Amino acid sequence: CINALEPIQEGSITLRGETIDGKAKNIAGIRQKVGMVFQSYELFPHKTILENVILAPLKVQKRTKEDAVSEAKQLEKVGLLDKCDSFPRQLSGGQKQRVAIVRALMMHPEIMLFDEVTAALDPEMVREVLDTMLELAKAGSTMVIVTHEMAFAKEISDRIIFMDKGVIIEDASPDEGFSSDNGRRKAG
Repeated sequence: CINALEPIQEGSITLRGETIDGKAKNIAGIRQKVGMVFQSYELFPHKTILENVILAPLKVQKRTKEDAVSEAKQLEKVGLLDKCDSFPRQLSGGQKQRVAIVRALMMHPEIMLFDEVTAALDPEMVREVLDTMLELAKAGSTMVIVTHEMAFAKEISDRIIFMDKGVIIEDASPDEGFSSDNGRRKAG
């Protein structure tokens, strides 16, 4: 809903004073401010890792190829600079997810959305993706993270929102949200 990929059924969403509505004329501009990392990577299988990472800056932001390729060196931060000429099928799930994170960051978003980014990964791949997200948090990135990784959520978050069947049942600090004596929801 934040990126207007799903219609808002009730309520409203505003981002820096702009109302988000899939029918709004400003939706393309809003989407450029919001980076999204999907559970299933969504990399183009026929493009190399470098091509996947620079595509949006070239097409959407009309940046020069030289500028985009230079910035794609962010792949080094996630240990994947040596995979620039590889194709997605040649990478592990954790590597693909880290490429997807870099691809979103290439657009210089104001906010990052993470939709269950570890759900499709083998357990040994989860930590490398969570470590990448932790580095983003330490750098001051604003992120909305949907996750079942509760220990990670407590470690990384400034605010925790628990939902059940589409309804917010708790909105608290990490310490309050995970305390065992809160009345509406028990951590576990």
